[in-house]
Amino acid sequence: MSKPLVVRRYLSFLAVALLLGAQSAIGDSPVGWKQLFNGHDLTGWKHVGDGNMRIENDLIRTVGSGVGLLYWTGGPVSNCVIRVVYRTTGDYDHSAVFVRIPIEPRDLEMPSDYGYQVHIDNHPETSYEDDFHLTGTLYSFTRPLARAWKRGPEWNIMEITLDGGRTLVVLNGVKVTDYVEGGPVPERKLDWEPRRGRRPDEGWIGLENDDGKKHTVFFREIAIKPLR
Repeated sequence: MSKPLVVRRYLSFLAVALLLGAQSAIGDSPVGWKQLFNGHDLTGWKHVGDGNMRIENDLIRTVGSGVGLLYWTGGPVSNCVIRVVYRTTGDYDHSAVFVRIPIEPRDLEMPSDYGYQVHIDNHPETSYEDDFHLTGTLYSFTRPLARAWKRGPEWNIMEITLDGGRTLVVLNGVKVTDYVEGGPVPERKLDWEPRRGRRPDEGWIGLENDDGKKHTVFFREIAIKPLR
């Protein structure tokens, strides 16, 4: 084999290795995941409520005033892992990933009261309420087992496992929430906290836009993988 050909093959191999390494470093999904966001537009998604979501540099961005929900129109899901790759931008941004929504959303109130809001909040210590409102918790239902979020502009990888009545949240490789339906939860303290009660094993999923003018959050990937 000639030397130039050996060099070309080596360079080609090196380029592929570097590309795969770069993908791994930024948290791209491995094989077996179904991508729900195509990286170009909001095909398969619908927005309800106030505010909006738009595509900016191939990312989903929260925009506009008010609180709304961008939900996946593919129907309810169960016994799966939902992978969301996101980043915050400022000193205080928040959003959420909604799961276990019992019926197709028409507003944000129903998903909040009858589904779970897996919270996103980049405050360095605690939210303006208490530990039940931190990133990776089921908003106002659970305390975090660990504080594993990264502040902007770093990317966070959140994986939410729905396994029957169990909801498991792993953030950047660290378990933050492990809750089973019927477990103890605190009483409602604030008017905007969700109503208590059992959530369904199967439900719709979505992303919260919580006043995009004040709290800008970017989403790079939303994917799903069945458990069995």
